[in-house]
Amino acid sequence: AQSVGVCYGRNGNNLPSETEVVDLYKSNGIGRMRIYEPNDPTYQALKGSNIELTVTILKNQLQGLTDAAAATDWVQKNVQAYSPDVKFKYIAVGNEVHPTDPETQYLLPAIRNIHNAIVAANLQGQIKVSTAIDTTLVDNAYPPSAGKYSDAAKSFITPVINFLASNGAPLLVNVYPYFSYTANPSQIDIAYALFASEGFTTPDYVNYQNLFDALLDAQYSALEKANASNMEIVVSESGWPSEGGDAANPQFAQAFYQNLINHVTGTSGTPKRPGKAIETYLFAMFDENTKDGAEVERHFGIFSPKIISCARCMDAPIRLAIG
Repeated sequence: AQSVGVCYGRNGNNLPSETEVVDLYKSNGIGRMRIYEPNDPTYQALKGSNIELTVTILKNQLQGLTDAAAATDWVQKNVQAYSPDVKFKYIAVGNEVHPTDPETQYLLPAIRNIHNAIVAANLQGQIKVSTAIDTTLVDNAYPPSAGKYSDAAKSFITPVINFLASNGAPLLVNVYPYFSYTANPSQIDIAYALFASEGFTTPDYVNYQNLFDALLDAQYSALEKANASNMEIVVSESGWPSEGGDAANPQFAQAFYQNLINHVTGTSGTPKRPGKAIETYLFAMFDENTKDGAEVERHFGIFSPKIISCARCMDAPIRLAIG
């Protein structure tokens, strides 16, 4: 069965040690991890674990990596130095770069340089280089078949997609039914957002059982219109908060995560991509009490940081069967 991944964000001052965290992944059968910057203690804890790792390069690092030598150095220090003991799978160059960000100009050069450095290290068979976008780059997301990249996004994302396609890399997309629901609560049924509704049929006669599939298929429609109909999407984040915002409570979070796991590890797929599992990373392992942004951003954790005192008892707000 497809293993689910979990994002390991570290913006907290009460988190368990890296070794405890990796033990928690192992004991819960979590076979994939995403981190948001290279981190030596995490790498050390992962050695020999067989957990597949996605490493993110944040926006503020992109400009420096437009220099090929800097990209080579980055790969040598943060990937080659730990491979194959650490099982790298993806490098996400940029997380949620938006059309108005100054970093858009650096995105493709940085991706290209990191990719070339991976090839030079002879790791291209194992590690794919991509970027992680959010769903807002696609407008016209309803019905899902109408999804297309916005005019603002098209100019920077289309060349990126062409480059990924030429290297057989997937596109990473952060997909949050939670934020779509809270932006339109009068138009979206909460049960549809939580995988608990009968679904509905779109005007073009496609039956959608849940909001996650509709959001994901809008992304696939945009890829088709960008001449990348064969590209795979990896869901690089998806989650539901347990407090701190509208519709944020442990009951909804529990339902969302459990139903999401059941859906993506099964073989139903989406209407556009039926019959196969969906590689998905839950966001996130822990509540992050020092994270920037709205209060709700600090409450996406699946496990409570309280496992510090008892790594196996799972003093967790949300209990999941992941493996």
